[in-house]
Amino acid sequence: MRTLVPTAICVLGAATLLDASETRVKMKDLPPAVRKTVQEQSKGATLRGLARETEDGKTFYEAELKINGHGKDVLIDPAGAIVEVEEEIPLASVPSPVQEAIRKYAGSGKILLVESVTKDGSVAYEAHVQKAGKKSEIKVDPAGRLLSSGQ
Repeated sequence: MRTLVPTAICVLGAATLLDASETRVKMKDLPPAVRKTVQEQSKGATLRGLARETEDGKTFYEAELKINGHGKDVLIDPAGAIVEVEEEIPLASVPSPVQEAIRKYAGSGKILLVESVTKDGSVAYEAHVQKAGKKSEIKVDPAGRLLSSGQ
C-alpha cells in the first residue's frame, strides 16, 4: 500500500489529496475533448498537475492550475464539459454572510484557505480551518447557511 508524503499533500493553494480513486496522468493521456478544455482553461495559468478520478462509478479529469498566485481546480467530464471549479479567493471578497459564517466556525482557529466552488451553475464557499492543531472545513451557501462541515 502506498503512503503519501506530507509535502505532496501540501501543494500551495487548493491542492487535492490523491486517494485510491485518483491517478496522476499526463496531457497525452487525456481524451481529446478533455485535453482541449484543459488547454483552454490553462491559458495564462501554470498547469500544476492532472489527474483521472472516479466518483460514484463515473470518470472525471481534474486540472490543478495556478493563476495570478492562487489555486484553481477544474473538474472535467470525459466529453470535455466542466463539471466543477474550485478557486482560491480572499475571505474579504466573499459576501458578508459567508464571511460571518466562516469566522464563527473558525472561532479562535486560523482560516487557512477560502474557495469558491461552482457546480451546476450555483456557487458555494468552502473554508479550510485549523483549530487546536486539527484541520477541518466548512461549506456554506452565498447566504452563509451551512451546507457541510467536518474533516
